[in-house]
Amino acid sequence: MFKPNCDATPVEMFPGVIRRTLCSGDRVTLGEFTLAKGSVVPLHSHEHEQVGYVASGRVVFTIGGEAHELCAGDSYLAASNEPHMVTALEDSIAIDIFSPVRTEYLDK
Repeated sequence: MFKPNCDATPVEMFPGVIRRTLCSGDRVTLGEFTLAKGSVVPLHSHEHEQVGYVASGRVVFTIGGEAHELCAGDSYLAASNEPHMVTALEDSIAIDIFSPVRTEYLDK
């Protein structure tokens, strides 16, 4: 399976936060998240394990109450049901993998 980025539907999840679901298989979903400077993904949790990295920019990622400033190349892991949030310190792109599949992120 191949999917060009231009075929991934942009979805504004929160003000300044755009999600593109790049690919999804039987057990994982790959997503690209573009965050405008100052945008926030509010504190939340979900059943999905989430692992990712900052492709560009700089963010503060808070996982389980512990905040870290991350820049391009830095990675993170939020365990299943672990509260987490992100604040963009500058325009940024993060790439996330979720398991199990984020069915709500799939194109209908």
